[in-house]
Amino acid sequence: MSDIKVAPEGLEITATLDAKGLSCPMPLLRTKKEIGKLKSGEILRIDGTDPGSRNDIPGWCARGGHEYLGEKEQPGFMSFFVKKG
Repeated sequence: MSDIKVAPEGLEITATLDAKGLSCPMPLLRTKKEIGKLKSGEILRIDGTDPGSRNDIPGWCARGGHEYLGEKEQPGFMSFFVKKG
């Protein structure tokens, strides 16, 4: 897909959520809970294996006022990066 947003290098990650092995809707539910613990401007890294997260997380960011910074392919999983609004 050419519409995949790739996260920039050198992000200062505040917290990391391990959502590997979870299927929809759990990665998004855990993301909502974890982002609530952060201050505005802090960055959450979500590591997951659910392919639905590629659509769910950016869509949730757009609706919730957070900034979707992109994703990175890792060996065996994806990392998604969200800046709290």
